[in-house]
Amino acid sequence: MQEYFEIGQIVNTSGLKGLVKVNLFMDDITKIEDFKKILVEKNKELIEYEIEEVKYHKNQALIKFKGIDDIDKAETLRNCYIKIHRNDEEELPEDTYYIVDLIGLDVFSDENEKLGKLKDVFSVPSGNHDIYVVETGEKDLLLPAIGEVIKHIDIPNNKIIVHLIEGLR
Repeated sequence: MQEYFEIGQIVNTSGLKGLVKVNLFMDDITKIEDFKKILVEKNKELIEYEIEEVKYHKNQALIKFKGIDDIDKAETLRNCYIKIHRNDEEELPEDTYYIVDLIGLDVFSDENEKLGKLKDVFSVPSGNHDIYVVETGEKDLLLPAIGEVIKHIDIPNNKIIVHLIEGLR
């Protein structure tokens, strides 16, 4: 399992006093306020920064880090990714998983036929459920993440068991 979660990317500066514009990879961008410190990946090194202030503008967070007090220092962080340690994230409810932990799992039918590997997970606009994209070696198999289809997820054994209802193949 991945030790750090990538939660955003610093895409620009804002103003002259060290604010950075961040595209957050979270469903609720205000969740960034739950963190007092984050990690910035710069030149393959993780540097811890304390968050002093968070503002919002056009679906972006404007973040002021302690010690980044002018535009020149802020500019050095442009295009860097921000991360948090897995242990800093809240525990998920039962039968809920981080996508990063699912990608790459082997997918089997409930008849023990290997279908492929989970390649991607994306949300549908209706928001009712996610879609699991299984790379089969031929054309990708799209599976709705509903209880009728996704029968068992076993991360320690790198396996997802699915039931292929009519129309999925």
